[in-house]
Amino acid sequence: MPSNVNTDAPTYFDSFDLSDDILDALYDMRFEHCTPIQAACIPQILNRKDLVGIAQTGTGKTAAYLLPLITLLQRNPRPAKSIGCLIMAPTRELAQQIDQALQGFGYYSNVTGIAVYGGNDGSRYEQERRSMQAGADIIVATPGRLLTHLDLGNLDLSQTRYLVLDEADRMLDMGFVDDILRIAKHLPDKRQTLLFSATMPEKINELAKTLMNDPVEVRIAVSKPIEKIDQRVFVCREADKIRVLKHIIQHNPPFRTIVFCASKLQVKTLPRDLGKHDYTTETMHSDLAQSERDKVMQRFKNGHVQLLIATDIVARGIDVTDIDMVINYDVPRHAEEYVHRIGRTARAGRGGKAFTLANERDLPYWNQIRHELQLSISPEPLPEGCEAPKATSQKPGRNHGRPGRGKGKPRQGKPRSNHRNGSREKSKKQ
Repeated sequence: MPSNVNTDAPTYFDSFDLSDDILDALYDMRFEHCTPIQAACIPQILNRKDLVGIAQTGTGKTAAYLLPLITLLQRNPRPAKSIGCLIMAPTRELAQQIDQALQGFGYYSNVTGIAVYGGNDGSRYEQERRSMQAGADIIVATPGRLLTHLDLGNLDLSQTRYLVLDEADRMLDMGFVDDILRIAKHLPDKRQTLLFSATMPEKINELAKTLMNDPVEVRIAVSKPIEKIDQRVFVCREADKIRVLKHIIQHNPPFRTIVFCASKLQVKTLPRDLGKHDYTTETMHSDLAQSERDKVMQRFKNGHVQLLIATDIVARGIDVTDIDMVINYDVPRHAEEYVHRIGRTARAGRGGKAFTLANERDLPYWNQIRHELQLSISPEPLPEGCEAPKATSQKPGRNHGRPGRGKGKPRQGKPRSNHRNGSREKSKKQ
């Protein structure tokens, strides 16, 4: 695999050979400057290169591949009733976000898209089937739902020219590698493949070698958490974690708080372990139906729920700007995950707090995160009766809940708005 490409690409979107429709949409959305991942990836994708992009969530990678792909699909129309591009995502929440971004970026284009993910009723499934058989420029799908349609003969990918694997590391963690390989066999060998991941473990490298042809690698360094987040850590025994959590909540009354757990079993049992308190608590995990998740999230956004206890399914699928506190009941495995979790707070110029509970098994992960992010955070004093764990160098495996799948929503391209005069004026750089 080639070495990293230079990320000192042109700053402005209109420095690239993107379509006028894309540039019009970006202008309306007030997007002018590229992020580093966008500046590095867009020209490579426009040049038809296979690409591996390593960057944490929140760096703009969705636009990094959607903008050039929409341009390529416009300039090279797909055959009738075929699928031009397949984008795979690990969870329905991410698939929904990608589909929403597609609607925005492709607003002025005639590019069509379909979102396909499980958890919906029979009528929605039938609508998905009809939409896929009619053909579309882009399908955004979770692997399980897509395989169901392929196995039933509802979908033909034999003329699909572009394949995108988004958050590939999470798909591998969730056990989707065999599904991905099965799906890839339905695509032609001559295609452009793009893989995006927050980390680059050996399994991702192996997957890239299997699916890709001499890919360019773009690697963006992990950014540090924003300074407005007050970060603290409690190093305690596993048996004391619930007491420490109660201590945090008692001394930091939650207005709108997320508690992240490593597994859905912990998410389900933690409200019971917390006992009686004055705050409304809800849970979010993969066993909930999509309609239940939507209701919980709406109650959380409206302020009717103060404590949301969740797996990482929420870390990549929530858009709430006034979360006051994030609590890592379990230490994330990677610095990227830590940054993304605590990045749910201190948004839109606000401040926020982030607490992490590190037990004897989590200390190696916490020390690695501190080292990578260069964090100078001393452990907080433990509540009375709690003890710090003995130091350990072991690095055990973790049981992470497997997020579920959701329902699809076919979407058609929107016509160009009449109010546009086609002109764009590049504003001065800040």
